[in-house]
Amino acid sequence: MFVAPPSVYEFKLTSIEGKSFSLAQYKGKKVLIVNTASKCGFTPQYAELQKLADLYKDKLVVVGFPANNFGGQEPGSNADIKTFCQKRFGVTFPLSEKISVKGDDIYPLFKYLTEASNPDFKGEIKWNFEKFLIDENGNLIHRFRSQTTPLSPELTKYL
Repeated sequence: MFVAPPSVYEFKLTSIEGKSFSLAQYKGKKVLIVNTASKCGFTPQYAELQKLADLYKDKLVVVGFPANNFGGQEPGSNADIKTFCQKRFGVTFPLSEKISVKGDDIYPLFKYLTEASNPDFKGEIKWNFEKFLIDENGNLIHRFRSQTTPLSPELTKYL
């Protein structure tokens, strides 16, 4: 049985470079968690995610979680994904290793995020580039579907 921790800060994560990291290092800032993919119609959102990270760097950290759960749209290795993101979109924000965001092998952080209370909605991720906004204390405060772009007023009003 899955027992949810008190906040996202409790999860142990692995970066795209294979190094251990924790979202706890971002305490005091908001964190935007996004499931990403390199071959999706929403892939150009990487550019807006980078711009958002740059614009709000004093109070927000964007963290991408590449996943191949939808239409095989993230087929590459961690090295392929990192190179693609840096060369195509100039991504400097943190990326995790490639994970699964749904199904039997769902990454524990995403199990927590899809079940956590928030004012928007709960449940399974529907597609790439869904966004989860975490407050300065590690609590999920808003969730956005793929169509909500990173620089949209619907999202930025909370920053």
